[in-house]
Amino acid sequence: MTTVNIHHAKTHLSKLLEQVQLGDSVIIANAGRPVAMLTAIDAKRVGIASPGSLAGMGYWMQDGGVGKSVQPQADGA
Repeated sequence: MTTVNIHHAKTHLSKLLEQVQLGDSVIIANAGRPVAMLTAIDAKRVGIASPGSLAGMGYWMQDGGVGKSVQPQADGA
């Protein structure tokens, strides 16, 4: 397990992610105090959808749905 400071993590994020992909964990510290940890994830465990698997499951709202409630419309309306 590797520990780095925030500046190092921001500067070398790509290299740290490569380490994580190889199975290492990286702790990010602020003033020597651990605040976050980078670890690899198992895509199947967290339920990441494969491309196209959600096709037809969504809907489109013309007004973006901001600030308005959506009321079901009666047939023929």
